[in-house]
Amino acid sequence: MTAADPRWTRRDFLSTTALGIIGMGISGSAAGADERFAYIGTYTNTGHSEGIYRLFLNTAMGAMRVDGVAAKSADPSFLALHPNGRTLYAVNELESFGGKPTGAVSAFAIARESGALTPLNQLPSHGKAPCYVSVDRTGHTVLVANYVSGTIATFPVRQDGALGEARTIVHHEGKGPDPERQEGPHAHCIITDPANRYVIAADLGVDGVLTYKFNEKTGAISTVATGRATNHGAGPRHLAFHPTGRFLYVINELDSTLVVYKYDGDRGALEQVQVTAASPGGTAKNYPADLHVASSGRFLYGSNRGDNTIAMFAIDASSGQLTAMQQVSTGGDWPRNFAFDPTGQFLLVANQRSDSILSFRVDGESGRLTPTGEAVQLPSPVCIRFR
Repeated sequence: MTAADPRWTRRDFLSTTALGIIGMGISGSAAGADERFAYIGTYTNTGHSEGIYRLFLNTAMGAMRVDGVAAKSADPSFLALHPNGRTLYAVNELESFGGKPTGAVSAFAIARESGALTPLNQLPSHGKAPCYVSVDRTGHTVLVANYVSGTIATFPVRQDGALGEARTIVHHEGKGPDPERQEGPHAHCIITDPANRYVIAADLGVDGVLTYKFNEKTGAISTVATGRATNHGAGPRHLAFHPTGRFLYVINELDSTLVVYKYDGDRGALEQVQVTAASPGGTAKNYPADLHVASSGRFLYGSNRGDNTIAMFAIDASSGQLTAMQQVSTGGDWPRNFAFDPTGQFLLVANQRSDSILSFRVDGESGRLTPTGEAVQLPSPVCIRFR
């Protein structure tokens, strides 16, 4: 299988070398009056990227500029910000760290004014190829999903933002019908619910959306409260809650669908209410990657790597169900993560294989996307996180 093969959908050219934070290099320039900045996670194993980059977005025009390397780190593919904005966490998507079969998770202190990153510490992620990291609502716990090993882990956050040793490690079990992608468990996403009472994990390998009880004081997750299987061979990848907390949306990588679940926050229970195509105007196999719900709760957006598009759906307020409204080209190849800027006026898309990030203006009333015509080149962009 080659990197050009569309089946190579977890990551391209996964590095198997040990992690080392090997220095820093940031210009330290300040944001202008109309600028907001974001951190960009990348793959470094291609030989072109150096780690986590910083990007400025002009919130008047949608223009962007890259401000250099914020921190040199090995394959920092997915990022998460602490709720207080003072710490950045990154998974290092490796299969070997410290001579052991695991990836790593790293913590960086964020300078208040410049946004410069200073390494705090790094720990084993307790599984190969960690691909997702999030922080609970209180900021006391960091959660990590390890793709290759099919494990999830929780880490306590110290007072200075650094990570403590893992509190809980859970090994998923099972497999799905796809012999190449579902030969075993592959944890792909992990988040807390809006009330911070449960942890929800998506596992592509076992077709599972799994719910765990969560102790926000200790960071421990206990026995599965409820488990929800998706459609056979669906391959759940990413999760997103509606702002009301009443609905959970799941984007499935293998059967190219979106699933809407009604969510019972008291029991952590899920009830499927709709399955629809993730790429309504595309081909059957689109390898969907990421999804986000607009802060208004009126629209959902999902990225499709097979046809290089962002699809936009209207959300019914009472049922949570989706209606396809728009599909636009991302202007690049293999769109992974995308993000709204803090004003909600712009959406930025990371096109991994074309080494590009493009911006779109978001119509607040219709939810429709319009390309700004602005783009920047940045090596192997995977994740965008605005501060």
